[in-house]
Amino acid sequence: MKKVIISISIILIVFILSIFLFINYSLKSVSKESEEVSFTIKSGMSAKKIVKELSDANLIRNSFVAEVYMRLKTDSNFMAATYNLNRNMTVPEIFKTLAKGGRPDQMVHLTFVEGLTLKEYLKQISEAFALDYEQILKEVNEEEFLKPLIDKYWFLDNDLLDKDVYYYLEGYLFPNTYEFYANSSLKTIMTKLLDETGKKLEPLKEEIEESNKSVHDILTMASIIEKEAISDDDRAKVSQVIRTRIAKNMNLGMDVTTYYGVQKSLKEALTKQDLSNDNPYNTRNEKLKGLPIGPICNASLASIKAALEPADTNYIYFYADIKTGQIHFTDSYQEFLTFKEIYK
Repeated sequence: MKKVIISISIILIVFILSIFLFINYSLKSVSKESEEVSFTIKSGMSAKKIVKELSDANLIRNSFVAEVYMRLKTDSNFMAATYNLNRNMTVPEIFKTLAKGGRPDQMVHLTFVEGLTLKEYLKQISEAFALDYEQILKEVNEEEFLKPLIDKYWFLDNDLLDKDVYYYLEGYLFPNTYEFYANSSLKTIMTKLLDETGKKLEPLKEEIEESNKSVHDILTMASIIEKEAISDDDRAKVSQVIRTRIAKNMNLGMDVTTYYGVQKSLKEALTKQDLSNDNPYNTRNEKLKGLPIGPICNASLASIKAALEPADTNYIYFYADIKTGQIHFTDSYQEFLTFKEIYK
């Protein structure tokens, strides 16, 4: 009889311990990584519905345990509002946040224009969200910030972290108009831009693979095209010139890369020292054959498509008329020099 009692006691202890461990596990966060999630409670939403929505948003591990916890530990009459939650929050932390009441739905609209650099985008962000520009410029270039993004997006890889690249996400932020909550973090903002990049690149994925070029090379070419050309026709021709010069083992010789290499505005004049500067972006330097080490701006979809679909031409040189924006193409170096004299 004593053995039976001991056996039953052990079973009960194991059972109770198992329940305790299960509940403890169910109340933990779904992830150790920080990932912000916007969660909305609508007017009249029941406790059961709130828990279901939390589960659908992958914010809780177990709906039953979460609902029991909500009813026992909190006032489940939460305010209808939008809340900032995070996948690294435990169930108690989530319901504590919901109990405080949601944030006002203040929105920030930002338009990021094609042809601008990451630094210019960050300047806009710092002003719109009252963030320290130097701090976010440093943060966005740290491996700790970038590693989770590289793991998340198919078009980012570890090659991006080449120590000679100036700004790792340069060229990967898709230009568009975005809507953000006023208290969005830098990571949330960057994630939204990269999500959009993913949406735009996804339909081109097969074409990129068939091109035998990396996403990085395509975006690098697209960024040069963006800076050099305005019309779709000229974009395709610039793309062809880039490919032709690379095939002929010529340096690209494009001033827009030199400007980026020495971090000057296109409104400034390039010096002889700038033109010969030995940096991994300066294609005016005879030492650098082929593409620069990375993109020099964030390009439009039209320029990305042009990088994939060059014109069926055989030009080697081009010169842009600064006054009109018209580009003059040629396969003759002598004619190129003539263009320089006429349109300088």
